[in-house]
Amino acid sequence: MADEDVPVEDYPSEIAEYLTGFESSLGSVNEMIKTMMSISRSELLQKLDPLEQAKLDLVSAYSLNSLFWIYLVTQGINPKEHAVKQELERIRTYMNKVKEITDRKRAARLDKGAASRFLRNALWEAKSEEPKAAPEGSHQSKRRKRS
Repeated sequence: MADEDVPVEDYPSEIAEYLTGFESSLGSVNEMIKTMMSISRSELLQKLDPLEQAKLDLVSAYSLNSLFWIYLVTQGINPKEHAVKQELERIRTYMNKVKEITDRKRAARLDKGAASRFLRNALWEAKSEEPKAAPEGSHQSKRRKRS
């Protein structure tokens, strides 16, 4: 959006800052799309594992549908009543599924052998000499020395 395309009188002065921000954001989106389009899709997919490929596909689909949502708004069409809303929700559910899979992969796995060794060593008490004649009324408890 260049200054010569839209005269200043055609929009209220209150939104000039918003339009400037929108224009810079649009430029950022344009740069990202150019970057994505500079590499062939098959080359890009060969470098990624299947989970990363799914993430790329989902982000691409979500981005395109979001841009279409914005287009509908600029045309005065309510996107909440358009099929794009259901499509965005569908993509979001798949994004959540991929996130769950990623979280499960990152979750710490229990090493049963290490856990049993840890517990065995934490509960270990040294055998001490039994007192020869302890008074009947006193109960001495075994306590571990902590250093």
